Amino acid sequence: MKINLIYGLLCFLFLGNIVAQQTPAPKQTQDYSIEGATAHLGNGQVIENSLIMFSNGKISFVGNANMKIARQGTVINAKEKHVYPGFIAANSSLGLAEIDAVRATRDVDEVGSMLPHIRSIIAYNTESKVIESMRPNGVFMAQITPRGGVISGTSSVVQFDAWNWEDATLKTDDGVHMNWPNSFSRGRWWLGEDPGLKPNKNYQKGITKIKEYINNAKAYLKGNKSSKILPYDALEGVLNGSQKMFVHVGGQKGITDAVNTLKELGINNIVIVHGQEAEKVADLLKKNNIPVILERAHRLPNTEDEDYDLPFRSAKILSDAGILIGLGMEGDMERMSTRNLPFYAGTYAAYGLGKEKALQLITQNNAKILGIDDKVGTLEVGKDATLFISKGDALDMRTNILTDAFIQGRKISLETHQTKLWKRYSNKYKK
Repeated sequence: MKINLIYGLLCFLFLGNIVAQQTPAPKQTQDYSIEGATAHLGNGQVIENSLIMFSNGKISFVGNANMKIARQGTVINAKEKHVYPGFIAANSSLGLAEIDAVRATRDVDEVGSMLPHIRSIIAYNTESKVIESMRPNGVFMAQITPRGGVISGTSSVVQFDAWNWEDATLKTDDGVHMNWPNSFSRGRWWLGEDPGLKPNKNYQKGITKIKEYINNAKAYLKGNKSSKILPYDALEGVLNGSQKMFVHVGGQKGITDAVNTLKELGINNIVIVHGQEAEKVADLLKKNNIPVILERAHRLPNTEDEDYDLPFRSAKILSDAGILIGLGMEGDMERMSTRNLPFYAGTYAAYGLGKEKALQLITQNNAKILGIDDKVGTLEVGKDATLFISKGDALDMRTNILTDAFIQGRKISLETHQTKLWKRYSNKYKK
């Protein structure tokens, strides 16, 4: 019996090692020079026939390959290819759930409604096979965000080549996430109610609940704190402005109420997430310097009288209004669909935004909104060498074919469970 148990454990460990994510790449020890590629810097600029060099995990040179300068280390000939900064997904629950149908693998939310002290980072699973599948499309970083409740918890930003969450972290506890009440509710058809939208009679009650909670936290933080209350302590950052309050809200009325209410409460470092109808309150957002993390473009209009392509054009409208916009991934199949992040940006590009501005949504803009633009988001000297080489346009699923990829200078594998199956069955049918 004991021998069988030992053999069973060894088998389990062996199989677990087989299906686990690849071993993270070792620290960069040799320098690299990427020569001849069209470099998309992530800030709207493009360098044809570029030269990019990096050493010890940091970019050391960005310029034209015609310049007379000694190449460092291994030279990668990237002529007729393109080089990009690693893409960043905002508002994602990657690593917090693996298989939606298996409850034991889902850790995206907690019981309760006011949970600012819940930290997503300590639940983040670096061994997720879903995360592994992001990298072949150039998605190397994400804001890991909790879900549920009125105040869901605190997010953190990670990179996708790490042994554990401590190694993965780019920025810990970057902001608190709040789900603003919906000003409209949909009738419950199973109770005989009209299934259409109608004003939410509990909308003001929900706002009052938020105001009371934040006011109680402010009173606690100003007091002597004789007894420690973790949920109130967790709001100190958003109240003093050192952390951002990410407000998940849509609709003209909802956005207006959220901005005005939070500012009255002394919360000024605000980011709007989702932002349907944000174009209708662009002046309010611009006046208060409030960024917007948009949803994926591939969705239906919110109301019957909206243009069918308004979701595709919203990025262009907000950009023209001078609002800083990024791209998030919350929604159906959000973890698996995050690999398509560059292609959602590509849709915004096709509907007026343009390729380089669309690229900024998932590079420089997301980095600025998440507070990591000092490290990543653009190809600049001194920033992390988190970048990749593609055979073609990275915002086009037909040509986004990565040949080389680096995270903090480490040359990473682009193999995943999916690529292994693809190769296996491609060979089967070739024979």
